[in-house]
Amino acid sequence: MSRQSSFASRLRWWRRQRAISQLDLAGRAGISQRHLSFLELGRASPSRDMVMRLADALDVPLRQHNALLIAAGFAPVWRQTDLAAPELGEVSRALDYMLAQQEPFPAVAVDRHWNLLRSNAGAVRLVEFLVGPLAPGTAVNLADALVAPDVLRPHLLNWAEVVRYFIRSVEADAAADGVPETAALYERLLGYRGVREAVSAPPAEAAMTPVLPMHFRKGNTDLRLFTTIATLGTPQDITLQELRIECFFPMDEETADILRGWVPQS
Repeated sequence: MSRQSSFASRLRWWRRQRAISQLDLAGRAGISQRHLSFLELGRASPSRDMVMRLADALDVPLRQHNALLIAAGFAPVWRQTDLAAPELGEVSRALDYMLAQQEPFPAVAVDRHWNLLRSNAGAVRLVEFLVGPLAPGTAVNLADALVAPDVLRPHLLNWAEVVRYFIRSVEADAAADGVPETAALYERLLGYRGVREAVSAPPAEAAMTPVLPMHFRKGNTDLRLFTTIATLGTPQDITLQELRIECFFPMDEETADILRGWVPQS
């Protein structure tokens, strides 16, 4: 496939994925519909500036923004920097600060595919209580841990409800970023036993709480937690755009007291 046709097919895919017309996209990018049509048919070659304008107008993530540039024959402009690199030192320290501020409640940082990047001590204590200690350096994917049948599921009483919401969020991610890896994650999660049934099940008739808690039980201990997810507001690096900070909060005072009680006394 030539560069021109490769860019044209990607541009058509993104416009359809965003469900906007040629006329609307042309207006957003400040070009004529005729010129956009020529670009989508491969009858015209875009300039570097045109690729950037179209990617911005389509709200294409930075990773796929680079892919559009490469398809059009230009060098990528967005970097993907390791979170531990000196260039990200200030952001890394801010991340550590946020995780520390969440103590004694759990907090984690994950990438776009829910691979664990960092966690605070509260998250470690929760995991050790539910599933036991992990070997140092063990790679953890929180999506698999939540959805698979043999990790968190045995202790999550409302697993089906939680997974139904979570799978739909992964499906939305796959639609938004348009990369095979996210689509593969979605399909992998759907392949676990009972997941398709949970996703297709009708929702509860009436919500009893303002947010859906994760209700864990192990032995005589009950924990009810809800989560928030934060992202960086103005990322200009692929790693930072795909970073998510998930904080767990107690749903009741009983849970809060248990989590506080797990903190080692100095």
